[in-house]
Amino acid sequence: MALCTRALLGARKDNCDVIQVRDMVSIGLLAMLLARIKGIPMTYWMSYLMSEGRIERARAQLRLRPSLRARLVLLKGIVEMQLLYRVLLPRAAHVFVQSDAMLQLLLDHKINAARLTAVPMAVDMEVVDGKALGRAHVGWEGLPVIAYLGTLDQARCLDHLLDAFLLVRASVPEARLLLIGDSPTPSDVPQLLAYAARLGLADAVHVTGWMPSSQAWEYLLGAEAAVSYVPRGKLYDVSSPTKILEYLALGMPCVGNDIPDQAQVLTASQAGWLVESSATAMATALVEILQDTQAARARAQAGPSYIHASRSYRALGEALAQRYLALFSRQSKG
Repeated sequence: MALCTRALLGARKDNCDVIQVRDMVSIGLLAMLLARIKGIPMTYWMSYLMSEGRIERARAQLRLRPSLRARLVLLKGIVEMQLLYRVLLPRAAHVFVQSDAMLQLLLDHKINAARLTAVPMAVDMEVVDGKALGRAHVGWEGLPVIAYLGTLDQARCLDHLLDAFLLVRASVPEARLLLIGDSPTPSDVPQLLAYAARLGLADAVHVTGWMPSSQAWEYLLGAEAAVSYVPRGKLYDVSSPTKILEYLALGMPCVGNDIPDQAQVLTASQAGWLVESSATAMATALVEILQDTQAARARAQAGPSYIHASRSYRALGEALAQRYLALFSRQSKG
């Protein structure tokens, strides 16, 4: 709070054109006040439904173990959500959101469409284009491997991915599942692996832990298929997952479930498999890839060119820069 307050107090019309706050309602309200006093436009960037997420986590905690802290967090979420949609967003000069689905959510909250811009996630293709060769997990050389890249926290409901993998093994018994990532909550990965063991998959599932992107991409490229499962619901339906973009950028045969942004990307690129959010649908697509990897890789070759044109940081960065210039350029002030 002190750091942000100092930055806001130091902002002047002669050294900045706009004050922007990301995902912090209380700081946003302070910025809105100071920006009006200073005569500087203030924008807000929503990358996640922070207030709704806080409310959902607090209610889940209260169901498990009621506490004063959880009640205070719930109250904070409820109050901030009301302030966000009723005070902050309607008065911001512009609001940048994470996806077209999030933009529609704000339209439903009666936020002026002319002051909304969707800026989805993207990939740095300058880095991806210099990617290394694939590598196999030790002991899995020559086996058909399905890879998942990303956080393994409990909220991602990856037990559904394990359910799908169990169905895959019924058709491809030698298949393996490589989970590239970890969870900030220490108990999440052991619980996930315990569920895998109950399904009889203990020897077929491996978690790598956190690793640099370049190393993670090597393991991805060493797999036959990649999967992006994101649970449906209010919080994640407005998200813009990076993993499906990375799969496409790397030319990986990939399967993604039907949250709106993934559906948009997979439909437009025609480089992957878009499926319903069920274990059966995911398993069917994954088996199709594993049973004809040559055809799957040929289809996936459309991925990099699509990302270059539509979801690279270069392309989106240029579009966003033009948006800022149109809204807040110094020249327009003159």
